[in-house]
Amino acid sequence: MGEIKSIGVVGGGQMGSGIAQLAAVNGIQVWLHDTDAGALNKALSSISDSIQRFVSKGQLSQEVKAEALRCLRCTSNLEDLAAADIVIEAIVETEDVKKSLFVNLDKIVKKSAILASNTSSISITRLAAATDRPQQVIGMHFMNPPPIMKLVEIVRAADTSEDTFSVTKALAERFGKTVICSQDYSGFVVNRILIPMINEAFHALYSGVATKEDIDTGMKLGTNHPMGPLELADFIGLDVCLSIMKVLHAGLGDTKYAPCPLLVQLVDAGRLGRKRGIGVYNYNKVSKETKPSSPRL
Repeated sequence: MGEIKSIGVVGGGQMGSGIAQLAAVNGIQVWLHDTDAGALNKALSSISDSIQRFVSKGQLSQEVKAEALRCLRCTSNLEDLAAADIVIEAIVETEDVKKSLFVNLDKIVKKSAILASNTSSISITRLAAATDRPQQVIGMHFMNPPPIMKLVEIVRAADTSEDTFSVTKALAERFGKTVICSQDYSGFVVNRILIPMINEAFHALYSGVATKEDIDTGMKLGTNHPMGPLELADFIGLDVCLSIMKVLHAGLGDTKYAPCPLLVQLVDAGRLGRKRGIGVYNYNKVSKETKPSSPRL
């Protein structure tokens, strides 16, 4: 396969819309798919606002913005992705749901197309095995938010071809990203290290080592992290952190990866972080529907 000219992105959330923005800003035709029309409208508005912020800072021109918005199309019909050179999924971090999507995409997209997953922890080999093109399936894990973060983690499945890897790496570099490569083990590189650190911060809070504020301040000022681990958990989504810990625990089989009971309890209570307005920290915008009874922290 030559240079990527058309991209499909499945998932209109923060990750999917950010990946679509990267493609459009780099002059690539992109279809952004989501089954929820409201999510697509929100994504389009978010992408436009995000690009405008780059324009306001002098990092992009108005011409680039206009061309990017011309390159971007939204759809609720998966069939519209049929001609894409690569499809990147950025949907819910659930293996069965991703497998089902890959089965459908495998039937829809052209034979030469690459299927990439933005999963942060799930086995690429198992996703690839659900298709008839395992050589053309790869992990392409963007960091959040994709337009700003400089890293892309590329994960080869057991049968991923050299050509698939080379094309995917070239695309990430075209986006201006630095690429690291990981073997297909649970959590890959970044989340194999990051999420257990976050889980340990929850254990420190759970056992009364320190307050949430002191835990985060200690890590920010003591290790030069831009965000404390508990603050970062709210940003990522506590449900996502819990899901990844469960994948690590199941995939690596070590009790050190068992999720902290406090993290489990907060997710059970619906305290999922910024996306719900309430998490480890209380945020101002808390609706009556999303505000559960919760443990005292």
